[in-house]
Amino acid sequence: MTALYIIIVLVALQRLAELWLAARNTRLLKAQGGIETGARHYPLFILLHASWLLAILLTTPADAPVNWWILSAFVILQLGRLWVIVTLGCFWTTRIISVPGVPLIKKGLYRFVSHPNYIIVTGEIALLPLAFGNWPVAVVWSVLNALLLAWRIHVEDIALAGRRL
Repeated sequence: MTALYIIIVLVALQRLAELWLAARNTRLLKAQGGIETGARHYPLFILLHASWLLAILLTTPADAPVNWWILSAFVILQLGRLWVIVTLGCFWTTRIISVPGVPLIKKGLYRFVSHPNYIIVTGEIALLPLAFGNWPVAVVWSVLNALLLAWRIHVEDIALAGRRL
């Protein structure tokens, strides 16, 4: 098994574990009166991430050399992702769920920026294919991600507006 396959399998397993955690947290938040916004565009994110990994697999030679510097930057982003998940705790989910009356979290990376996870994901989508020299996938999926995130941030900002202090 080549580095490409090992890394893609690891990233896919990570994403599946995150979907499990997000589903659990979504159930908890909804049980606390959480309201979901933007559910109609949510499947597009699943499609985007799944097709991104599949595109990397299908368009990258199995024996493509790894740029370890770029891959290291991707790994550093995983630490940022973990920081976001730990900071938000039970409020971390892949959906937009707002619990009325609960103030927004303003610690960790959220002290500096409103949407740190989206910045991290943007970097991931570009860096992973670039680590194998696959710039077409990096460009196409980065553009698709930017378009989808622009809409999601708009929807999320509206949903959270009443909770900003």
